[in-house]
Amino acid sequence: MTNLQRELTGAVWRKSSRSGSGDQCVEVAPLPAALRAVRDSKDPGGPALVLTPSAWRGLLDAIKES
Repeated sequence: MTNLQRELTGAVWRKSSRSGSGDQCVEVAPLPAALRAVRDSKDPGGPALVLTPSAWRGLLDAIKES
């Protein structure tokens, strides 16, 4: 198991405040080194997208613009 896999296993996930009650829910978890992980709340055992601080800011900016 890699360090990143261990960090994801122990991550504290929270549901996005922008997620609705429908089927478009995401969860976000802070990781060491200011990384952020994002996953589908309906599939907590599925894949997670891990973002660098720059990529995280870019994602948030893109969401705000849409």
